[in-house]
Amino acid sequence: MLAEMRIQGLGVIDDATLELDPGLTVLTGETGAGKTMVVTGLTLLGGGRADPSRVATGAERAVVEGRFTVDEEVQELADEVGAEIDDGELIAVRTVGADGRSRAHLGGRSVPVGVLSRLAEATLVVHGQNDQLRLLRPAEQRALLDRFAGPPVLEPLARYREVRAEWQKTITELAERRDGARRMAQEADMLRLGLSEIEAVDPQPGEDVELVDLAKRLAAADDLRSVAAAAQAALVGGVEGSDPDHPDAMALVGEARHRLSGAGDPELAALDARLGEVVALLGDVGAELAGYLDRLDADPERLSQVLSRQAELKTLTRKYAADIDGVLAWAVEARRRLERLDTSDEALAALAARRDELAAELARHAAAVTAARTKAAETLAKATTAELAGLAMPDARLEVVVTPRSAEPGAADVLEIDGAPLVAGADGVDEVELRLVAHGGAQPQPLHKGASGGELSRVMLALEVALAGTDPVPTMVFDEVDAGVGGRAAVEIGRRLARLATRHQVIVVTHLPQVAAYADRHLVVDKQRGPKTRSRVRALAEEERITELARMLAGLDDTDTGRAHAEELLETARAHRAADRSRSATRRKAATSR
Repeated sequence: MLAEMRIQGLGVIDDATLELDPGLTVLTGETGAGKTMVVTGLTLLGGGRADPSRVATGAERAVVEGRFTVDEEVQELADEVGAEIDDGELIAVRTVGADGRSRAHLGGRSVPVGVLSRLAEATLVVHGQNDQLRLLRPAEQRALLDRFAGPPVLEPLARYREVRAEWQKTITELAERRDGARRMAQEADMLRLGLSEIEAVDPQPGEDVELVDLAKRLAAADDLRSVAAAAQAALVGGVEGSDPDHPDAMALVGEARHRLSGAGDPELAALDARLGEVVALLGDVGAELAGYLDRLDADPERLSQVLSRQAELKTLTRKYAADIDGVLAWAVEARRRLERLDTSDEALAALAARRDELAAELARHAAAVTAARTKAAETLAKATTAELAGLAMPDARLEVVVTPRSAEPGAADVLEIDGAPLVAGADGVDEVELRLVAHGGAQPQPLHKGASGGELSRVMLALEVALAGTDPVPTMVFDEVDAGVGGRAAVEIGRRLARLATRHQVIVVTHLPQVAAYADRHLVVDKQRGPKTRSRVRALAEEERITELARMLAGLDDTDTGRAHAEELLETARAHRAADRSRSATRRKAATSR
């Protein structure tokens, strides 16, 4: 729920704070006072597109800040982005610069704008006259029905989509294998040829690196022997013994030990012991050098073999990868690719069988979705029709029609169900259409043909009231959805919005006093006259509400008649709300007793 919103530098609003009621908050004001900027602020707060032209003239930026109460879904989002929650509330901020730059913050953390969109999806939905136009689209009508139906449709629809993805993949693979049989056969031959060449050489992991080291050693055997022999002689003497004129390291260390041990000093004796370790180490190194010399062999034939093997490996690294490990990886992938390039009759038959198996499973899920939609359509139609009766459309009736989407010749994703070819779209095989019977004796007409602007407003509100029990979004915003409505219908719209506000937080921008009279909190946008037109938003006290309602009644705020009409509106609204609350409590009590 949105507890409070602050707007700075947006349109004609310099700085305004809106404290919103948990129930029904209405926002009124003269034309051009800035009511639209409040909805714009809500849209920005919900991650909507940033328009720098909305920044107030002379201001560097526009800032919209919202204070949301936290539920489980909002808590998860805050935890994910590291946002801080203060006393069960989360602060969201959207900044739009005059230069077009936009920034978003959530709980004191800078976040992508998309995070605010996710917050809005969990907390609020904005309905405006554009939503009425969207309601005319078939896809929106199907989505609305699915939202009303809930899990009975959404669960089989999720399974349907999973199977459909695999079914489409199988169809595509089968078509590729059939249509590209020649190309695939050529590719398969090339892969087999490469694998045969690699298998003939039989390279081992890291072999090319090992051979480089071995070739270097064999090519430099004489030089290495000379170096190792000289080092051995320096350490432990040559094979013919030590040269008295050039004693080796062992001899020199031995002489040092002899002198230290004869000195009779404990400290020098300790050094003698350490030199004993040096003698042992020199002996070990000398022995290893002797072994190295024994193994080192200048073998021209072995060198030739190594160079020949390197040439064999190079033929592979020139064609398939930069090194032998890469060549072996190419071979693994080539074998996998060969499995997918199998164009044999057996492979094609297996794929076709899998396609048919998935089609049968997909048809079962599609039928389950259709059955659930059909059942939900009847319930939604009845609930909405009942609401329309209370919205001054007593003879109107809404029909929610679920029909199969027949496939045209050559259409893609055709699925046969009960002998009929249907288009298996991402949302099932159904078309959903809302049809309105506007009055007794009229024929059902699609909404875009059978509903006027005022009727469409009432149909949308009736649908929202019917959906209220299934919609998880806590805050609903209505932006002048009562356009084209007046009289008794306007009173009933206000009454329905008040009922909706018992289950959701409802924020309404309206020009109708009949709607504003039902508010739990009434906010007004006032123009402030001066060098620049600026507006403020303030909450109205009871007496001020009467004045504002009278103004909305054709500008009768300064007449006793206008004020009397306003007071009557408020009394009527209070009576309606009391009666509705009483009926609601009775129904809850009856449901509990059952």
